[in-house]
Amino acid sequence: MAIKVRDYEVRLTRNKDERRQVRQLRYDVFVEEEGASATEEQRALREEYDSYDRYAEYLGVFHNGKVVGTYRIIDRNAAEKMGGFYTENEFNISKIKNVGGNIAEMSRACVAREYRENALVMRLLWAGLGEYVMRRKIAVLFGVASWVGTKPVESAQAISYLYYNHLSPLGLRATVLSENFADGINPKLSRMNILPREFVDDDDARRQMTPLIKGYLRLGATFGKGVFIDKPFNTYDVFVMVQTKKIDAAYQKHFLGRENALEHLDVRDGALKTVGKIMLLPVTGSFKVVRAFFDFLLREDGADVEYIDDKDDNSDNNGDDK
Repeated sequence: MAIKVRDYEVRLTRNKDERRQVRQLRYDVFVEEEGASATEEQRALREEYDSYDRYAEYLGVFHNGKVVGTYRIIDRNAAEKMGGFYTENEFNISKIKNVGGNIAEMSRACVAREYRENALVMRLLWAGLGEYVMRRKIAVLFGVASWVGTKPVESAQAISYLYYNHLSPLGLRATVLSENFADGINPKLSRMNILPREFVDDDDARRQMTPLIKGYLRLGATFGKGVFIDKPFNTYDVFVMVQTKKIDAAYQKHFLGRENALEHLDVRDGALKTVGKIMLLPVTGSFKVVRAFFDFLLREDGADVEYIDDKDDNSDNNGDDK
């Protein structure tokens, strides 16, 4: 499904040119702005990519045909084709992979510099991600959330706050692979409890969080144990996980019309509960539920929203490029 608001649209990419635009936006943000390393080929193409892009799907926000915001999504199917998820280079996610049903990794989220003050772009990205979750019956969304730099102490309040208040349950907790740090990076930098609990100030912690991390927390996200120092990408990363069934009840009520709308996507003892009524409703019924989610996210622009059921959404043209 594509969602349009005036001259903005969010959907999966459909062809090689759109996928190229996504990688070019990522180059502008991650390499040019944030200092990630790039190969000579990437610099020549002005595209940011890795081996995981081959079968990944790209969610894009388009403005007048130009990609201005994006998420990379890799579900279980794509990961199996590639031998694993990107996140597995940084964290042990074996417990999450044991969950039955579909899981998906979200990564490489970015918005073009000139659109970052436009709240509509980020709201459209969230709406697109929510539609993807419902359509693909995703039980667990996960990935890494990052700060620019290689010194976690600069975000000590935020990281310590996440450690003391929002660690994932043991049965699903990812753990950092500090042995994969680049040469010269001290493994002790992987600690999340940088400050003693009594030194953590909630307000200071919030100020140190990125907008994306704040958004994940509002959705009821939990975090893995440890910080990964990604020297080539010039970031330090924490693992974030959202069990879609456990999205904050208030958000579910606003987004989906009732507090237990995602009950069917429960994770119990490492197995996905049987797919329930919400995804088996007639098209008109399920669309009403998903529509409530979009209407809440895009409420300020509600009069201009169009929903287009695109039968080509599942053919993201993945597997045809980097």
